[in-house]
Amino acid sequence: MGKVTGFLEVDRQDRKYRPASDRVRNYKEFFIELPEQTLQAQASRCMDCGIPFCHDVKGLKGCPVNNQIPDWNDLVYKGEWRQAIRDLHSTNNFPEFTGRICPAPCEASCTLNITDDPVTIKSIECAIVDKAWKNDWILPQKANDSTGKKIGIIGSGPAGMAAAQQLVRAGHEVHLYEKNHKIGGLLRYGIPDFKLDKSHIDRRVGQMLDEGVIFHTDTHIGVDFSVKKILNNHDAIILAGGAEKARNLPIQGRNFNGIHYAMDFLPQQNRRNCGEINKSPDELLATGKNVVVIGGGDTGSDCIGTSIRQGAVSVTQLEIMPPPPNKEEKLVTWPNWPLKMRTSSSQEEGTNREFSVMTQSFEGDIDGNVKKLHCIKVDDDFNPILGSEFQLKADLVLLSMGFISPTYDGMLEDLEVNLDSKNNVLANDIDLSKTDKLLKIILFAAIFELMFKHNTPKKVIINEYVLASEHFLEKIQIGYLNAILDKISNKLRNEE
Repeated sequence: MGKVTGFLEVDRQDRKYRPASDRVRNYKEFFIELPEQTLQAQASRCMDCGIPFCHDVKGLKGCPVNNQIPDWNDLVYKGEWRQAIRDLHSTNNFPEFTGRICPAPCEASCTLNITDDPVTIKSIECAIVDKAWKNDWILPQKANDSTGKKIGIIGSGPAGMAAAQQLVRAGHEVHLYEKNHKIGGLLRYGIPDFKLDKSHIDRRVGQMLDEGVIFHTDTHIGVDFSVKKILNNHDAIILAGGAEKARNLPIQGRNFNGIHYAMDFLPQQNRRNCGEINKSPDELLATGKNVVVIGGGDTGSDCIGTSIRQGAVSVTQLEIMPPPPNKEEKLVTWPNWPLKMRTSSSQEEGTNREFSVMTQSFEGDIDGNVKKLHCIKVDDDFNPILGSEFQLKADLVLLSMGFISPTYDGMLEDLEVNLDSKNNVLANDIDLSKTDKLLKIILFAAIFELMFKHNTPKKVIINEYVLASEHFLEKIQIGYLNAILDKISNKLRNEE
């Protein structure tokens, strides 16, 4: 893969950002693309390392979607960009999203990261798809045949969009339901425009429309529309609503005005940027305010960048965890994602980061508006350290402490799904590999009869095999068997 000696000859070079003083003036993307020649040189650094931990080796997954990273690095090095996008699309429906917002665990697991010089995988991935769009290599992929099956997908975030695209290409009639005004879910309304310009989503939506996906926006299933009606009108439904229930901070003063969840704050700015909302009394703005963000993750970072662009007087980020080490111990962590100090582009723009801090209470004025946070330092076991108390000014507090579960009221309640101990939907955890061989045997036998047993109606053959498989296969495999046989049957019928 790549150039055998590339990693010895070429130093790591990644894309850079426009200066913070410039980029905070607007909500536009701010990374500076690398020249094509530079990208090819960077791709040449991908070693023939034998065991590519960057994508998937015995459960150690650098890339959660199993991107075949060494393959498309080699193609970029050779200048075969069009084949590179084909390879990238084989595992990833939307690399323009991941190439912008993924934290790139693949780079942490790169063999060259042992010396802190991993291949610039994320930048190369983004360059492949951006070049493909510019050259009109990405076109609708319409199904040749229809299965006659109707699938409903509830939730149009990245999971729902990817499922819709894959299923419509398989020949199903796909309906994608979204409660908001536009498609995209968290991509559209949660992630700031300066990290992901929404034109990338719109472009994919256009492709999916051409492929045959039917979109239903402003359609809140379980609230505006009965989920059971959706279930009855489709052969199958997919729940892709995500985890929207945010972790609360139920301490004294929580009910003061000016204390909000991050996902009450961030979507408003995204809607402003696209013209969905105008000024209103319910606006959440950081303009002229002392902002405190509680939570040290990516969403908290997005709150920082958005607050700075809105003109906050100050931004402070509180994290209850202790500060991570500046550098990981490679012999202990590699090739896994390491815990170490990272500074996001938003944090670079101007914020005060405080670690090992617990907020004990909020203080407000006589009008009920938050004015202060009462905090205390904690040890590594999160026990308060007496004498370390301090106060912070605050006109706006944004709670960004993660999400704990899906919202149960409405859709999930109507479906009466079972929940686990953390209130997540209880899903099957079945090892399908144990019965995969049996599935293949049944499938081959059924296909043989469909092709050569002309005196028996094809539907009868399919029903016999589906019924028989109930004694040997899991429910999900039976559905898979039925879908494949239906597709083959329709194709044979058309050829007759």
